[in-house]
Amino acid sequence: MTEKTRRMLDWLNSREYRARRTGCAPDISEETRGMDAFEAHALSFEKMMEAERPNLFDEDIFGFNRTVGRLPVCPRIGYAENGCAEPVGNITPNYAGMIEKGFDETLREIDERAASADDHAKSLYSSVKRHINALLGLCERYRAEAETRGRVRLASALERVPRQPAESFYEACLFMKILHFSLRCCPYEHLTLGRFDQYMYRYYLHDVEKGARREELLETLELFFIALNFDSDLYHGIQQGDNGQSMVLGGFDRDGANMFNGLSELCMDASLELCLIDPKINLRVGRNTPFELYEYGTRMTQKGLGFPQYCNDDVVVPGLVALGYDRDDAINYTVAACWEFIVPNCGMDVPNIGVFNFPLVVNDSIREHLRESDSFEALMEHIKRDIADKTIECAAESYGRRVLEAPYLSLFVDGCVERGRDVSDNAARYNNSGIHGAGISNAADALAAVRRVVFDEKSVSADTLFAALDADFVGYDEVRRRLLDCPKMGNNDDYVDSIACEITGAFADTLNGRPNGRGGIFRAGTGSAMAYVFSARECPATADGRRSSEYYSSSYSPSLSVRLNGPLSVIQSFTKFDMTRIINGGPLTMEIHDTVFRNEDGIRKVAQLVEAFIRLGGHQLQLNAINRERLLDAREHPEDYPNLIVRVWGWSGYFCELDPEYQEHIITRAEFGV
Repeated sequence: MTEKTRRMLDWLNSREYRARRTGCAPDISEETRGMDAFEAHALSFEKMMEAERPNLFDEDIFGFNRTVGRLPVCPRIGYAENGCAEPVGNITPNYAGMIEKGFDETLREIDERAASADDHAKSLYSSVKRHINALLGLCERYRAEAETRGRVRLASALERVPRQPAESFYEACLFMKILHFSLRCCPYEHLTLGRFDQYMYRYYLHDVEKGARREELLETLELFFIALNFDSDLYHGIQQGDNGQSMVLGGFDRDGANMFNGLSELCMDASLELCLIDPKINLRVGRNTPFELYEYGTRMTQKGLGFPQYCNDDVVVPGLVALGYDRDDAINYTVAACWEFIVPNCGMDVPNIGVFNFPLVVNDSIREHLRESDSFEALMEHIKRDIADKTIECAAESYGRRVLEAPYLSLFVDGCVERGRDVSDNAARYNNSGIHGAGISNAADALAAVRRVVFDEKSVSADTLFAALDADFVGYDEVRRRLLDCPKMGNNDDYVDSIACEITGAFADTLNGRPNGRGGIFRAGTGSAMAYVFSARECPATADGRRSSEYYSSSYSPSLSVRLNGPLSVIQSFTKFDMTRIINGGPLTMEIHDTVFRNEDGIRKVAQLVEAFIRLGGHQLQLNAINRERLLDAREHPEDYPNLIVRVWGWSGYFCELDPEYQEHIITRAEFGV
């Protein structure tokens, strides 16, 4: 790390830069009354660009740091009546196309299309042009400010970009920063960085061929990564850090060639040195991944950043193809803000449109059918029918729910401008919807307990079980102990794992391919997002011994506080289902004690664990290096741990900025040695 990078990192970690946000975006509610959405979006963005002023930090080579903390108040573009539309987010825009083209050529093409367009398209084109011109006005003010302050490199670059295509790696990163800044100044949420090492590779190679030293390129990249973090606290999320700045590295092409390249390595080195929550690194791997890359990823896990997250090309690509994605688009997959598998550039999927509450559905079904079932097999038939019925109901709740208008973002989604249609008109190539399957392990554990104590042992009657559940186990300690002692998912025990496969299959097979009412289909996933807290609050005591409102497991992971044999048994349990059938995403998450990483032998063993997961057919894996004692101390003394990073669900954040329930969940998760 150069001294310049160190100073910028210290400035970021001080958080003093936030004091420079003194601007005020106007309330344009009245001004936009009666406007169509395209006009309202354009006016809001123009007002935002007018309110922003050039904000260059010392030694800053990128700029475009927010001085206005709040976007213009404009109800016309910020919500949908009756909850019938989704805010735009969790997609990967086509940054590469714009960086390669520039805004001048884009404006020329829009004018050409507008000449023969219908009125709706002309309205869209007008809005897009107003967005571009407002942004170019701010870019010119930044160029003038950089020139005045002697920032020759920045001023010179702004004479070209973003009007003209980028040529160098620095220009491409600057262009990217401008695009990221501008899109975030609209009400677009969780826009990811996508396959950065692929679409920026040409600029990296340009500089290498021109004689740029690796140290120079690393400094530029690290300063770019730092720049992404300056305003991330302003981005919408359930918690600070849940902001969508996710990056995917590596993967395999159509011929099976490994696409991990020199820029991929540079990105990982930058992340290792900086130790920041953004960008969150995802590694695409597969059966032909060199073991050295797993070791490389493990060294990043060792830092306690909560990433990389591993995605298995051998599972994800065929899973997406089975859902109707073109093979080339599937091969080019990336991830959304957390872990949902999406395709960049041409997709407007909403991969988190709903949540299927597995423990609640299974609990209700047990309560309804246990007494009438003369065998566990008969009960399971009722359970699977109820899961199918509730899945259909869950899909119906979001059927036809569209996305909100997003004229400027439509410029970055292939097919929209060409057709003269906004993303809200289903103009993208893919308009699918994903539903999370929350609490799968809790539900499977509950069914295994019923199987053991009610049917096999006959040690607890249905009436006694229901009485214990109704009492939230108060006065039924022995019943709860029996339930807790039953087989639990995560110990490579087919007694419970087979049940998990059955209920997961019932959900996936019912949902996958079902029309979603906006030109696409539904996709089933194993994620939970924040549902491990929110959905758990809706669920009373369950037959696995869980008390009312106790948290579920995070995504596709063992239930909390379960006694587990070890990490290998966990991955064996969670790779038994054919994961190509449930490909909306949702990782197996495991916590490993940080002492494991303190020598080369430990790093090698963790890397071997990751490799085993991939070879067994897992689709997504998230490992976290944690220390419960440190977390407990940080909860009591947050002032001593301002930059302590943890993985929350699909993203990393600063532990001391989290709400208490998320801190508690992280502390409660199982710690493994290896």
